[in-house]
Amino acid sequence: MNYSWCDLLGTVGVVFIVGSYLLLQLERWPSSSLRYSLFNGMGALLIIISLVFRFNFSAFLVELFWLIISVLGIVKYFKTRKAP
Repeated sequence: MNYSWCDLLGTVGVVFIVGSYLLLQLERWPSSSLRYSLFNGMGALLIIISLVFRFNFSAFLVELFWLIISVLGIVKYFKTRKAP
């Protein structure tokens, strides 16, 4: 097996997503926190970048939805933060 830089990006992305989910389950981060959505979004983005070089449609699709949902969480965070 050849382990390249794009594999490393994907691995870091997995660590971001799994790590943030672990911190959520351990009740260290609330699901409404900005960092939870940022870590999930960054993880999904890194995995998507790695998939550009070793494409897998189903993995790409799930990470695309993961990224979209994370962006929605970020938008929601800033909308609720501005509310009085």
